[in-house]
Parts: sequence; C-alpha cells; structure tokens
Amino acid sequence: MLRGGVIGLYTALCLTANTALAGPAAEALREGDMKKLVFSAEAAEVPAIAVEDGDGAERLLSDWQGQWVVLNFWATWCAPCRHEMPSLDRLQAAMPEIAVLPVATGRNSVAAIAKFYGEAGVTALPVLRDPRSELARNMGVLGLPVTVILNPEGREVARLTGDAEWDSASARAVLGALVAGQ
Repeated sequence: MLRGGVIGLYTALCLTANTALAGPAAEALREGDMKKLVFSAEAAEVPAIAVEDGDGAERLLSDWQGQWVVLNFWATWCAPCRHEMPSLDRLQAAMPEIAVLPVATGRNSVAAIAKFYGEAGVTALPVLRDPRSELARNMGVLGLPVTVILNPEGREVARLTGDAEWDSASARAVLGALVAGQ
C-alpha cells in the first residue's frame, strides 16, 4: 500500500510540479507524429529576439508569457510547412488556451503569407515573421519546419523537427497534459 501511495504521489507531482517534470507524463502520451517530439531534460532559455507581426510591429515571445506556446518555424515556400499549417490552425481553434505562433522564417512577405493563409483556410493564426532568420538561427533551427513548445515561463520544454498533424488526438493529449500540469 505504501509503495502504491508513493507512486501515486510521484505521478501527481510530475503532473503538477515544475514544467520540466511535466514532460515525462506528457511524453507517455506520444503516438504517431508526436513520437518525433523530444522533451528537454531541463527547460531552456529562449532568446529575446523580436519578430514582426503582420502590421510590421515588433513582438517578443515574452508577449505570450503565462501561456503554453506552440512556436512553429515555417516558410511559404516549404512544402511540409504548407502541409502542416492547417493542422496548426485547427489546433489553435480546438485549444484556445494555448498560443499557436507560426513564425515565417526568412524571405516571406506579409502578402505571400496572407495569400497562403487564404488558400489553406487558415483563420485562427497570427501573421508573424522573422525576416532575417535571427530568432530561428539563435534557437538552433537548421531546417523547416521546426516546432518548439514553450512553457508559461517562456522556456523551451520540447521540440519537434519536421511536419506533424498538430490537431491529432495524440498532439492534443500531450499538450493537454502539459497544460494540466501547471
């Protein structure tokens, strides 16, 4: 009985303690594309580098501090990025408590992003740009797409390289477990 109580306590602590410990609980829920999601051993600092919104205003990732963030690096010319973007849009609609932030990296004009969003039916996502790829470079993004999960403190807790179905049952379960672990 004592052993079961200790295991139950440990599980509860993993789900409710700091977000670095929430990873192993969420990690067990990974299936399909989410098996590519790699949890960090420790939550990592994210650089304070501004991106541009659709109006040209500078935005920092810290603007979304206090929320879980799904930060996606993509480009309008990247076929896998274009394939996964509608699933990110559906994820944002299904889980409004999470901020889904697609950051178009490199030479992606606001007009090209808006055109793609219109063609793909993307309605729930903001237009964000990293025109000089400064944020992407400083976060170690070497190819596209790359999606980084940030905890409410604005620190990286997981990363997935390549495209994924972000509105899949597994993705929603993993993200739900992270949100519940706050």
